[in-house]
Amino acid sequence: MTSRDPGDLSTDDFEPLIGSDIEVSADEEALPPLRLDAVARHRAQPGAPRQEPFSLAFSAQPPVREQRIYRLEHAALGSVDLFLVPIGREPDGRIRYEAVFN
Repeated sequence: MTSRDPGDLSTDDFEPLIGSDIEVSADEEALPPLRLDAVARHRAQPGAPRQEPFSLAFSAQPPVREQRIYRLEHAALGSVDLFLVPIGREPDGRIRYEAVFN
């Protein structure tokens, strides 16, 4: 699978994947998939490296994964290493995660 540079990604790469499961691994260990729940566009700050900052919201079944870099893979996206942070729990028990591109 083609590896992607996070700096080259945009909301256009992720919006078609909303609602999709994305394979995830850490240190070569496969983990239960993440579901991409939302893509949020943010206002750019003057002098920021990214002209169109955005964030991604994911969710997954417990247990909580620690914040760190994970390898995400999807047929339409390829593979990309992203820093994911756990940010809460859904009412149904799923754990929410966020990745920020700024």
